[in-house]
Amino acid sequence: MKPEAITASYRRWAPIYDMTFGQITNAGRKHATKVANDSGGHVLEVGVGTGLALPYYNPALKVSGIDFSEDMLERARTKVRDENLSHVNELRQMDARDMDFPDASFDTVVAMHLISVVPDPEQVMAEMARVCKPGGQILLVNHFAREEGWLAWLERKFAPFADWMGWHSNFAKDRVLGVHDLHLIEEKPLTSLGLFTFLRMEKAG
Repeated sequence: MKPEAITASYRRWAPIYDMTFGQITNAGRKHATKVANDSGGHVLEVGVGTGLALPYYNPALKVSGIDFSEDMLERARTKVRDENLSHVNELRQMDARDMDFPDASFDTVVAMHLISVVPDPEQVMAEMARVCKPGGQILLVNHFAREEGWLAWLERKFAPFADWMGWHSNFAKDRVLGVHDLHLIEEKPLTSLGLFTFLRMEKAG
């Protein structure tokens, strides 16, 4: 997706995101934050959006969040203020393809429902690996394309509308598995239909 398409799409989604797509994705959000909580340390959430996951993080963690959409971030900052989420260290507007963080800054990097909407997912994966500490983990929740069945057919039909919807319905899982120092250690379907998948990767020490 092009950056201007992402900006326009999430400007449309921002006012209603929590009550629409936010409800559909809640299972993945709870699972990913639970895994992050068990690991501890400094967490980066890439594509923090309206901040729906922020209340689920353990207060003992230090959480940073970035997003490309300033409209989404304004709502996330409001959540942090209204809910007194003191574990949230910073929320910054940033392009996930070129993060303004030093190498090995975070113990855990989380990306939920993000990787299929960015213009260059391979570069985003490389950046997430760069800012993750050796021995740290990358947690992904996303919808990945099926190879067969009626849902695969439906995904292909919706694919041309990616820029308008704000996400790719037929995004291939292989596109997130190519970073040489990231090793897939867990894959788990999160719903009965397998609509979303949880991936846990570990960065080589």
